[in-house]
Amino acid sequence: MPPSGDTIPSTQFIDIGVNLTDPVFRGLYRGKQVHEDDFANVIIRADAAGVKGMMITGGSLHESREAVDLANSSGAGIYATVGVHPTRTSQLESYPSGAAVYLGLLEELIEQNSKPKGKGKIVAWGECGLDYDRLQFSDVDTQKKHFATQLKLAQKHGLPLFLHSRSAHQDFVSICRGAGYDKDGGHANGGKSGVVHSFTGTEAEMKELVEMGFYIGLNGCSLKTEENLAVAKAVPLERLMLETADAPWCTITTPHSSYHHLKALPTDLRQLYFPDSCKKEKFVTGKTVKGRNEPCATGGVAWIVAQVKGVSIDEVATHAWKNTVGLFGLSELDE
Repeated sequence: MPPSGDTIPSTQFIDIGVNLTDPVFRGLYRGKQVHEDDFANVIIRADAAGVKGMMITGGSLHESREAVDLANSSGAGIYATVGVHPTRTSQLESYPSGAAVYLGLLEELIEQNSKPKGKGKIVAWGECGLDYDRLQFSDVDTQKKHFATQLKLAQKHGLPLFLHSRSAHQDFVSICRGAGYDKDGGHANGGKSGVVHSFTGTEAEMKELVEMGFYIGLNGCSLKTEENLAVAKAVPLERLMLETADAPWCTITTPHSSYHHLKALPTDLRQLYFPDSCKKEKFVTGKTVKGRNEPCATGGVAWIVAQVKGVSIDEVATHAWKNTVGLFGLSELDE
């Protein structure tokens, strides 16, 4: 176990998966204004905790547009992904003008906001993939069909992938291999590699994805069980990325096997990564909202990964930073 004194308060992170467009960051819950808009404080807390880069997740046409608009208005270090989440692929089937038009509108968004022609805020295609845990939203055939289509579009535009795989590993791997994402990372077809975010699969599944050239994104949901922690330990540092993932969700809670590793977290870092909170109904300006995950917690994920690997948090953060900047072309973060 690494000594607590081995930490560096100035350690920097990139949160590769955060839903900053979610209304709860504006104090809205199910359409009701419960407390004041505290989005600005969320960003301030993230910066204080060393989170110098964030990727806002787009999971549908509407969300992708919101993510890009927010990235464009939020300044340096904040980027967006565009794509269709597997549970939203049913939207492609029901879109009045057809799936081709829906995807075409996403492509227009890319042309306007990605490098080299656009503003450079779109850095990945996704979130796309397969999710067999929530088939009530989109059936298997629909998910598989539109996952394959999105892989081709990512290659067409030369974008890396932001991927989702839940209880669907074999089909996920088969479709990726069919699209040329194998040991060459998809380069044979003009594409780039990608990250399988919020990874909760087995060690064998993780190793297969790494062999195919993919990166593994770890977050609170990736660290719930002892089996999850064993997988996190086995993820090569050269293929690791960090995320709150799905903030405002995927918080680290007391029943999680990862939680006890936070006991060794120095007080100064605990205050940065997990600031004082309050219930949303009793909101206090400057405090986080209990149960609402924030980008500032990325350091907490890094700490837990460091603990299970037996290395320093700085080593984990340095590798994750390098991997993220390299895959998504975030070179301005190193300037």
